[in-house]
Amino acid sequence: MRLLAAAAFAGLSVAAEQQQASHCCEALRNAGLGERILEPDHESFSARLDNYFSQSAKLSPHCFLQPQNAQEVSQAVTALVEANKTTPCEFAVRSGGHMHFAGAAGTDKGVTIDLHQMSSVVHHPSNDTVSVMPGAVWGDVYKALDKLGVMVVGGRSYTVGVGGLVIGGGNSYYAARKGLVCDNVAQFEVVLADGSIVTANQNGHSDLFQALKGGSTNFGIVTRFDLMSFEEGNVFGGLVLYPETTHEEQFDALLNFGDKIQEDPFGSAIVISVYMSAMKVPLFMNAYDYTEPVDRPAVFQEFFAIQGNISDTTGIRNMTSLAEELEQPKSHRIQFSTLTFKNDIRVLKKAHELFKQTIASLEEKAKFDFKVLALYQPVPTLFAEHGKANGGNVLGLDRFDETLIMYESYFAWEDSKEDELFESHAQKLRDDISEYAASVGADNPFIYLDYADISQRPLESYGSKNVAKIRAAAAKYDPEGVFQHMMPGGFKISQVDPRMGVVPDKPRHDEL
Repeated sequence: MRLLAAAAFAGLSVAAEQQQASHCCEALRNAGLGERILEPDHESFSARLDNYFSQSAKLSPHCFLQPQNAQEVSQAVTALVEANKTTPCEFAVRSGGHMHFAGAAGTDKGVTIDLHQMSSVVHHPSNDTVSVMPGAVWGDVYKALDKLGVMVVGGRSYTVGVGGLVIGGGNSYYAARKGLVCDNVAQFEVVLADGSIVTANQNGHSDLFQALKGGSTNFGIVTRFDLMSFEEGNVFGGLVLYPETTHEEQFDALLNFGDKIQEDPFGSAIVISVYMSAMKVPLFMNAYDYTEPVDRPAVFQEFFAIQGNISDTTGIRNMTSLAEELEQPKSHRIQFSTLTFKNDIRVLKKAHELFKQTIASLEEKAKFDFKVLALYQPVPTLFAEHGKANGGNVLGLDRFDETLIMYESYFAWEDSKEDELFESHAQKLRDDISEYAASVGADNPFIYLDYADISQRPLESYGSKNVAKIRAAAAKYDPEGVFQHMMPGGFKISQVDPRMGVVPDKPRHDEL
């Protein structure tokens, strides 16, 4: 393609790379965006670079661009596309910067469009929506809405970015009651590759509207999310810490909770295995949340009956407080990945056994402090039912007719010299669980994009029909492939082989 021909050249010399740096950032200046540019010698450059959630995700761009509105994002895209015709101008887009791997929301070859200053949260009582700009984090949203007595379906950790979570699907405390975060978007404002600004909803650009709900960064840059709002005050929630010796009771309670969510969709439970090398003792740290101000609701009775808990922060609280409690420091190198399996007690117990084996191996080999978590979250069929009722998404969860478990492993360590050690252990843990689930007929192909590692292929897990929808929307709204090639980070539809690796819409029994 002529527009992207310059991007095909490889092996640039240092001088050529310096020329590219000057060329791309200069193109933004020439577009009238000079006041929005941070170069490495700017006093704020290091602070923005250090703001990534994972230290291993940091890539130093030739310059940051900090637009303040959709029009400036449009100017930037137009300028970079034009400049790319003569010299490569790679760019990345960062909302909250919560993805753990390098390149997902940053680049070291061109420009990182940092949406940090586009963070407003505005409630519209006339149509029960909240307009949220993509640079906001969920803590910003909850601080604004808790004061108003209204709420939206959103993320669960304070500094997770709004933009990335929504277009990756978005699990939530409200998911069983109202659906995933993406299914609670009334409309998206999007800057397309040609610089045009469009609004996508059920009545206009409906194909783009649906594809953005799980299709990630394949179509444009979302500059505003209009989220459906509802009246909501305080809720019940918090963390309860238990000894590891309660693991059988934990998984029995989780199994039963997952199978009964439809009886009371206001409840949400995450069972979390935790190991911190500084403490040397594995624990369970469970998050319970009930989206009504009901103290110790009956839906959590089996969990609360487990004896020996070490601490309990549950109570009637607001969403801001709950989001702050799940926040993790930004001081470590992080790797997380995910898989999905049936709500099967055999897999739950095997996963925990493998978790402990992984810890033992790391204790022998790691030289510095580290932390390992394993999160288990029920995914009932209600999630997909709400999605279909709200216009549909491209996640493909509607293919499945039983409760699933979304599993996430989370590794945090200090030194880059141990990257290979922790990344290899993380992959082995995930692969061993996956192989065991398959061996007992309890596996499932879905990969949740917001938890996925760079080694995984979440788009292919959505099923062939949804892959086709994403591909068609990308071709229609970005025919020159700007967001495939000039913005290569993340999970791209151009990397999905239509002949290979696409999961059938109705997997055969031997594939589950």
